[in-house]
Order: sequence, then C-alpha cells, then structure tokens
Amino acid sequence: MNIDKIRKEIEMQAGETLHFKFNGSRNQILEFDGKIIETYPAIFVVKLTSDKNNIKSFSYNDLVTSSLEIIK
Repeated sequence: MNIDKIRKEIEMQAGETLHFKFNGSRNQILEFDGKIIETYPAIFVVKLTSDKNNIKSFSYNDLVTSSLEIIK
C-alpha cells in the first residue's frame, strides 16, 4: 500500500473507536482502543478510550512497515 491510500483510509476512520496493536521497541507489544482525533500530512493522533488524558501519535509509515496494526 502506498502512503496516500493509507492516509485517505485513516481520514475516513477518524472518530471511530478502533483497536490498535503497536509493536514497539524490544519486542514490546501494546494493544489499546482509541479514536483517531486529528490527521496531519505526516502523522495522525489517537486518543485512548481507557485513559481520556492519554494521546499517542503515529506516522503513516508505522502502518506501511507493520509496526502498527489497526483492527476494526
């Protein structure tokens, strides 16, 4: 997939509650539910549903490299 196609799909899913799986450093896997609240040219911002004050940002390249998975 190319980044433009991924960016458009992310923009369409903004506001929906989604399940995220992030493969972090040292083989740490983080799973959480959240909503995409903002999209920018290089990144998008996710607000976690479990903690209203916790916000994470990811680049579209995280999806291309499979570091981040979005599960509906």
